[in-house]
Amino acid sequence: MSAPVFPFPPGTRPGVLLRREKRFLVEVELGGERLWAHTNNSGSMLGLVRRGTEALLSPAANPKRRLPYTLEAVAAGGGWCSVNTLAPNRLLAWAFAQGLLPELAGATAIRPEARSGESRLDARFETPDGPLWVECKNVTLAEDGAALFPDARTERGRKHLEELMRLCAQGARVATFYLVTRADAACFGPAWCVDEDYARAFYAALDAGVEAWPWLARVDEAGIRLTRRLAVVAP
Repeated sequence: MSAPVFPFPPGTRPGVLLRREKRFLVEVELGGERLWAHTNNSGSMLGLVRRGTEALLSPAANPKRRLPYTLEAVAAGGGWCSVNTLAPNRLLAWAFAQGLLPELAGATAIRPEARSGESRLDARFETPDGPLWVECKNVTLAEDGAALFPDARTERGRKHLEELMRLCAQGARVATFYLVTRADAACFGPAWCVDEDYARAFYAALDAGVEAWPWLARVDEAGIRLTRRLAVVAP
């Protein structure tokens, strides 16, 4: 029996990526027409934005929106790679509702975008043992069989790890959920070559008790399917 699928919006269809401009704009060819689409990915999308790359685009929920499509995924690593940065948060909540993540066994409720101190973390789950705080990240970079995060320097990401460590020191259970949609990935680790500060904070967080949940998922035109949890490479 195949794994349940977290669906893309109805009408999602393949096109061709032509170029990226001003961070949140991509020009695509769709059904023989050239048009501008929205991308919410503020990262570099290192190695993904190449002219002629196949792309998956979903129609805007509001037909009057200026940009009629959103970039969901691009072809990379022998499959589709999800570049929609909202996907990890949405998939985490959906997987919780579906009972798909063993890490969330016993959790009874979820509060998205929960505030902790001066930070806002992606989810707070209620469990019999107290709150479980989870931060979500989208992983699009891979090299030599390893999925890597981040693809650009991220002070914000490092601060999230510091906040998780602070909560962990207070006795809370905390984790980072990494959604990996690179078909060529067999393990996961921080991208030292991109952001040494984040990499050091990542391993410091593990030593402090922060859990890392890198989950590999398969993407097709229907949506995203969780497959298995990846091992974390040693520092």
